[in-house]
Amino acid sequence: MAHQQQISLPAKLINGGIAGMVGVTCVFPIDLAKTRLQNQRSGQQLYKNMIDCLIKTVKSEGYFGMYRGAAVNLTLVTPEKAIKLAANDFFRHQLSKDGGRLTVFKEMLAGCCAGMCQVIVTTPMEMLKIQLQDAGRLAAQQRVMPSVVTSLKMGGTSAVLSRSYNTSPGPQVVRVSATQITRELLRTKGVTGLYRGLGATLLRDIPFSVVYFPLFAHLHQLGQRSPEDPSVPFYWSFMSGCLAGSIAAVAVSPCDVVKTRLQSLKKGANEETYNGVVDCARQILRKEGPGAFLKGASCRALVIAPLFGIAQVVYFVGVGEFLLGYTPHNIYSA
Repeated sequence: MAHQQQISLPAKLINGGIAGMVGVTCVFPIDLAKTRLQNQRSGQQLYKNMIDCLIKTVKSEGYFGMYRGAAVNLTLVTPEKAIKLAANDFFRHQLSKDGGRLTVFKEMLAGCCAGMCQVIVTTPMEMLKIQLQDAGRLAAQQRVMPSVVTSLKMGGTSAVLSRSYNTSPGPQVVRVSATQITRELLRTKGVTGLYRGLGATLLRDIPFSVVYFPLFAHLHQLGQRSPEDPSVPFYWSFMSGCLAGSIAAVAVSPCDVVKTRLQSLKKGANEETYNGVVDCARQILRKEGPGAFLKGASCRALVIAPLFGIAQVVYFVGVGEFLLGYTPHNIYSA
């Protein structure tokens, strides 16, 4: 089993990458709506709900406006999903070396370790994606309130970031790429600029993985045809991934709201800045109430459910193993 686990690691990385790209392509518009809903403040609401957000986005930015930031997500989601899924496999294998059955605690520990590993890629990916996704919301806010002047609150002005929006009435969004934002952040803040909100990302991704992976493993096990035949139909893998993903996504939604707020470099009029996770959570609670921590929760569930459902189907069907000529195997039935 150890030899097989090592041999199949490249296949698992391929599976994670393919699953991530397919999933992101399908659900990215919903993810964009989630970011914009989470960032809008009470009293300055441009969007009533997810559908309203998507309709207004298409009207003001065109169809491809719903895919702002998709390029950076598609580029980095391959290593992000590959690390998450392969790391969980690796730690589950290490924790079951004694031949005993994995306890729920060990499953949660493996998920925790996988969540810690993925933030290496997740944090800069989310950082760049959020700037691009939220561009339309800030431009729309200026169109609604022409006198508003959007200010950049990141400890200094930036030529690249400040030209993302025109502050004159009826502003037009100027396309700024993820590469330009990355260069500007590295120039002004160094590598740490790309890892702004790391603490909040850890607070979101570690609990998510702790909830998701054990829950998925047990739901998936329920689909086994018999003790003698541990194989599971692909649709059961999909359903298990969707259900486990949506439950975990809603459970950590408050952490996701805090992370989004912290990683948004550009603020609209009267939008406060935050000094860390605790300060952000305190201000949101005081000014917007506890309900604000669930902003975009339904969108996030709709994003995560098919994303992880697709991921688990690709993973358990063994697309990577097939491409590399290996025999697909299921670690949960090992």
